[in-house]
This record gives sequence, C-alpha cells and structure tokens, in this order.
Amino acid sequence: MSTIDIKVPDIGDFKDVAIIELLVKPGDTVKAEQSLITVESDKASMEIPSSHAGVVQALKVALGDKVNEGSVILTLQVQGEASAATPPTAAAPAPASAPVAPAVPVASAPAPTAAQFAGSADLECDVLVLGGGPGGYSAAFRAADLGLKVVLVERYATLGGVCLNVGCIPSKALLHVAAVMDEVSHMADLGVSFGAPELDINKLRTHKEKVIGKLTGGLGAMAKMRKVTVVRGLGQFVGSHHLRVDETQGTGQEKSGAQKVVTFKRAIIAAGSQAVRLPFLPDDPRIVDSTGALALKEVPKKMLIIGGGIIGLEMGTVYSTLGARLEVVEMLDGLMQGADRDLVKVWEKMNKDRFDRIMLKTKTVGASVTPEGIKVQFEGLDGTASEGTYDLVLQAVGRTPNGKKIGAEQAGVAVSDRGFITVDHQMRTSAAHVFAIGDIVGQPMLAHKAVHEAHVAAEVIAGELLGQPELACAAFDARVIPSVAYTDPEVAWVGLTEEQAKAQGIKVKKGLFPWNASGRAIANGRDEGFTKLLFDDSPEAHGHGRILGGGMVGTHAGDMIGEIALAIEMGADAIDIGKTIHPHPTLGESIGMAAEVAHGSCTDLPPSKKPS
Repeated sequence: MSTIDIKVPDIGDFKDVAIIELLVKPGDTVKAEQSLITVESDKASMEIPSSHAGVVQALKVALGDKVNEGSVILTLQVQGEASAATPPTAAAPAPASAPVAPAVPVASAPAPTAAQFAGSADLECDVLVLGGGPGGYSAAFRAADLGLKVVLVERYATLGGVCLNVGCIPSKALLHVAAVMDEVSHMADLGVSFGAPELDINKLRTHKEKVIGKLTGGLGAMAKMRKVTVVRGLGQFVGSHHLRVDETQGTGQEKSGAQKVVTFKRAIIAAGSQAVRLPFLPDDPRIVDSTGALALKEVPKKMLIIGGGIIGLEMGTVYSTLGARLEVVEMLDGLMQGADRDLVKVWEKMNKDRFDRIMLKTKTVGASVTPEGIKVQFEGLDGTASEGTYDLVLQAVGRTPNGKKIGAEQAGVAVSDRGFITVDHQMRTSAAHVFAIGDIVGQPMLAHKAVHEAHVAAEVIAGELLGQPELACAAFDARVIPSVAYTDPEVAWVGLTEEQAKAQGIKVKKGLFPWNASGRAIANGRDEGFTKLLFDDSPEAHGHGRILGGGMVGTHAGDMIGEIALAIEMGADAIDIGKTIHPHPTLGESIGMAAEVAHGSCTDLPPSKKPS
C-alpha cells in the first residue's frame, strides 16, 4: 500500500481553468476514471477523472482554484499493482509554436460491448447523422455531396440546432439591434439627433424569428436538394448498427408515439450540449438559461447574470440596451475568462455604466421566489455574504454534453462520466464505425469547430465506403480555433495569449497597434480598441519568429480575427503580415500595422524608444 499524487491530465489547449465543484472528500473510495473535480473555462465545464483507484487521503485544491495540466488534485492511497504505476506528471513547457487545438478534454472511458438488435428496420442508409445543428447538417450535406445515402435525425421541427434556433444566430440578431441603438444614442454629440428610441418588443421578437426562419428554411431546402432523408425525433442507439427514433411533433420535443428504426453502415454523433442548470435554483419562469433569455418575453428592470462568460455578457448587453440594469456574479477573479486582461479591460471601461454591481470571486449559494422577485444569496470566497432581488435571473455557467442521453454505449461507444465522447484525429470513437463531432467531443464548444470536424468525419466515411484513400486519410488538424465575444466592443482572440505565453515560459515579441492611431476608427468615433499580435521570440527564431497568437478589442473584431487565424495556420511572420498591403482606411489595416510595430517599421506611431 502506498500514497500517490493524482494530477490533472492532458486537457488540451486549456490553461488556468477554475474548479467549480469538488466531487470527492477525504476518506472517499474512488475508482479509476471516477470524476474528482469539475472545472470550467469560458464556454463549458468538464470533469477531471482519477488515474487510479484508492482512498482519498487529502485534497490539495479548493473551490475557485485554477489548475493546469500537472496540477496536484489530491493524494490517494492505492493498493496492489496500481501503486506501482507511474502517476501522471506535468508536461514539459510547450515549444514556441502555435498551440494545437484539443480533440477531447477528458480521459478515455473503457469501450462498452455493443448491444445486438434483433428487430427490423424502417430505413437503411450509408450514414446516419444524429443531430441537425451546424456540425450535424454539415456532416450530412458533405456525406451526401460525396455520393452517400444519408439519414439525418433531428428532434426539433427545423434544422440548425441550438446555434441557429436558440443560440448564436438569434443572439446576433438582437445584438445588432442593440449596437444600432447604442450608436444612435451618441449621434447627438455629432450634430444629428434622432430622439429617444421607442421599443416595440413584439416587432423585435418577430424580426429575430424572421432571421431564424430564413436560415433554417434554407437548410431544409438544401437537405431536399441533396436527397438527405430528415427524420424528426429523439434518437437512441439500440445496437451497433441500429438507431431507434421516437418521433416528435409540435414546436418542441413532444413525442407523437410513433417510432422508426434506422440501420446504418456508419454513424456520426452530433448530439450537442445543453445549458447547465444550477440544482439549487427554484423552478420559476423568471429564472432562465440562454434559450429563455432569447425568447425576449419582456424587459426586466433588474437582471442578474450568474456567470461572467461570453454567453451571459452578450445577453446582458442586449437587455441592458433595452433598459435593464445589470448585476453579475462570477466565481473567478475576472469576467470573460480566456481572453487577455488588457483586451477585457477595454470592454470593462466601455460597459461599466451597464452594471450596478459586479461580484467577482463570489458564488451563488441559494435563491427563493418572492412576490418582489427572485431573491438570491451570494457568498464571497472570503466568506462575505450578500443578497439581491431580481426581476430576471440568467444562469450562464456553461454547457454540458448530451453523450449520456443517446444510448451511445449500445453502439459500443465509450462515454465519460461527464457525457463527453472520446475521438481520435479522424473523429472516430471507440467503435470504429461510429464518429462523433461538435460539443459532445469537447471544448471549445463552438459551431465553427463542429463544422470542420463534420467535414473530416464525412470524408473519412466516404473514403472508406467508396474506396477513395485520398478521402479516407482526412484528419482534424487545426492549429488554432478563434474565439469571439460579440459584445460592444467585440473581443476576439486566437492562438497563444500573452498570459499563456508568460505562464508557459514562452518568449514572445508583441506588436500592439492602438486604434486611436487608426483613421477609420477615429472617423467611426470608436477608437477605444487595439490589435495585438504575438510572435515567437525564442533564440531559435533569430528575430524572425512566426506568429503564435493575436487578439483584438473593438468594433468588428470578430470579422477580422480570421486573418490572424489564417496567418497562424500558414506560419506567417511579422514581415509577411506587415508587407501584405491592407486597404486604407480600414480597421483591418491595424493587423498589418501591429506586425510593423513588432518588426520596428511602423510609421503611423511615434518612434519606438531605442534600447540604451
């Protein structure tokens, strides 16, 4: 019998993730792969499993602590052969190159034995796709374009998933309206007055629904053009090559009572995720997740946002512009985790007037329903207690995958305790004929990641079924995945951040171009932002290191971050970017000028100080 340290395993390209839940205590007996803690990044949470079985001797972490790969979670008393195993160790410092996007944020779970289905099938296909979100419909359409017979199963009446129906697209429609309202309010200072805005919330809601309808209707038409068979219902695997669909009807997930069974040669799981609901919050229509907030039933006078990540702050921007006063509570020491603090500070300065209170290092501990509103209790990490009463409470504390809701184990697919499905670089699960993509395979939970994973899975399957090796060797090998907060101003970043570089001991050269030197930003009356690029400055780079990361804060930052992502993928250096001629006057030319700053050739800023 011996004692070992249990450490955080490889969690991909994620640093300084915060502990939001302790799942074990001293004295508990744990099994190998049992979850020990829950950690949270900007858009999702995940559970960290134990590498060994044994008895917990002591916890080495607390709620709110930030951990990385190699951080000690607890000490464990193990017995037998397990004690001789080498515990996980911290990884060596990352090399000075762009961080590789993670495939899966969880340890592999043991592969279960697939069930045998003895019934008959109503439909048969080459490829079964479970889930009609951006990843799912992209996988289905790509597979069909490559000549395969495809069945797409979706629980709702329209394709598009959370993103198009109750997420990315409707939120951006509302954020656009909010941005115009905010911009108009400042026009009087320029000599043009429009008067106070008059809100017709019913018309605004109708506009949002029209945006959704245009996109989802287009998807339905494209499915027909490609001869993709769409089956509406809730899918459950009932065997290695069979899926049972409980058909649904109406606007939600109401079961009709009818069933269909689909037999398939290959399957792609794109079942997505759902918003985390805090168990201690009461069931009340004034307590909503992002979907409920986007319903836009009314504008509250006072609104609480639980969670200071991107989703909560985006919705807060909308409701604030429409007239709500905001408070936000966040367990960590800052809002919008993931982005560098200098980017976030610009946003904070521009948005401070929206908030009556920002509670950092504070957790929500209870809530009750009162005639006046939802009364919520808070507790700071220092033990300080407080409370508030709100007309609307938005819980935006991350999303959890749907891996445990689809019977994946019946198909021989390993699913973690948390609900994630482990995949390889071709998006293949523990069952060789089943693939998985999108939120269900791990962070970041972003539609643009899911679409690229979808194309890989569809191409691998087509290559295998049609005997085309050039397709069968497809792989997901993105070096970076950009993130965007569509707030006002927008915050966007990709690749290595300055904080990550410092933590990992990576030497970088920074090129920062302030937008108060941008003619276009000044003309727009929005010169608060800046563009920042980070280049490899290791001795091996000899002063000409490739770009490792970059970030922007300002209007349209999300529209421009793709250029930086491309530069990282192509291995560009400061000269490549700086000597690329950008049109003038544009916000985009700030990227070229930031590269010039790093190179020392920028003539749109005062001369840099020469080292003495």
